[in-house]
This record gives sequence, structure tokens and C-alpha cells, in this order.
Amino acid sequence: MIAVDTSSLRRFLEGAVGRDVDAVGSAVIQRQLVLPPVVLTEILSEPRLQGATVDVLSLIPLLEITDGFWMRSGLLRALVIDSGYKAKVADSLIAQSCLDHRVRLITHDRDFRHYEAHGLLVA
Repeated sequence: MIAVDTSSLRRFLEGAVGRDVDAVGSAVIQRQLVLPPVVLTEILSEPRLQGATVDVLSLIPLLEITDGFWMRSGLLRALVIDSGYKAKVADSLIAQSCLDHRVRLITHDRDFRHYEAHGLLVA
């Protein structure tokens, strides 16, 4: 399994070119792609999203929210902020989802590098 962040999923859907887009395509072909729930929420929030895309997204498995998730997410965010970096709530939730399931994250968003010191594996 490998998770994807909204930045790379959006780039994939737009037909962009890059290592992250290639990684998403490969994960789709290998049926290894999973979504943190927050990514699904973010991508579905885009008003111009086509109905067919919504149908395809509904086929991608979601990472389960586990007991204590919200507490761990908040503590993780506090660690990143205490290290002197910005930490968006959504990014902390995505990172914690990946940490809980021990899956790597495909992302184009450089803000996730701040979570690597806390165990996040970025592809």
C-alpha cells in the first residue's frame, strides 16, 4: 500500500508530469493506492470535479481512522510546530493516517518533509 496526498492526486488527475505523478500512476496500476480520509475530503471539495472522477475515487480504499487517532494527530502537529515549522491541520491528519498504517506518502507538497523526523515516509 502507498498513500497519496491531495497535491499529487490533483496533479495526477490534471495530467501533470513528475515523479509524484508517475508514482501515483504506478500505484494505481498495481492496485496499491490508498487514500487518507482527509485527502478524499479535500479532493471532493473541488467544485469542478467531474462525476466520473468522483466514481473512480470511490473505488480507492480509505485508510481507517484508528482509536486515538485524533489525540496522536494533535500531538504530532504540536511536535512539528515546536520544531519551528508550520503544520496545517489537514497535513497533520494525513501524516498521522500514514503513520498509523505504516504506509509511505506520495506528495508534491514540501511541507510534509517536516513530518519525516517523526517517522513519516515520503515517496
